[in-house]
Amino acid sequence: MHSTLSLQLPPSTLLHITLEQFQALAAANPDLRLERTATGELIVNPPAGSESGKRNFSLTTQLGIWVEAHPELGEGFDSSTGFILPNGAIRSPDASWVSRPRWEALTPDMRRGFAPLCPDFVVELRSPTDSLSLLREKMGEYLENGARLGWLIDPQNRRVEIYRPGQEIEVLPEPTELSGGDVLPGFVLRLNRIWG
Repeated sequence: MHSTLSLQLPPSTLLHITLEQFQALAAANPDLRLERTATGELIVNPPAGSESGKRNFSLTTQLGIWVEAHPELGEGFDSSTGFILPNGAIRSPDASWVSRPRWEALTPDMRRGFAPLCPDFVVELRSPTDSLSLLREKMGEYLENGARLGWLIDPQNRRVEIYRPGQEIEVLPEPTELSGGDVLPGFVLRLNRIWG
């Protein structure tokens, strides 16, 4: 029988944990959405609301259909997947993809735990309670750690910010679709259900 654990910290309190402590905490609390910053700060993310969950389902489904049609190119992951970035942070993008050569370079043990790499492609889907500035910092962190393409989808403002290494952030107001370009060849995300 599992008992419910309630974690309450004063607003100004930061909880710092090691990688080993994080892994133990995540294993003991598989229903919590946890992340760890590069400096060891624990982030506990609340469950998604219904609208955000619906949007993320559409996003993950569309990416999943493309991955299933192109398994030779790489592997896709949902929002419950954590990755250990090169800077030591453990992050869980709302959707992500890792190219086949990079995935195959990992040992089976590395694949079973939090894979020690930054995905090639990451998506953050802003919920009504998410801070836009914190999400932008997170997108910058993904790029600094090896992401080749990132989308920050903001349904509240109906816009998308596209992140690519060495390039200015591209802002698209109310796009109807997004192209995966040369990172995800042939992948097109249709945004009608994301905006709706």
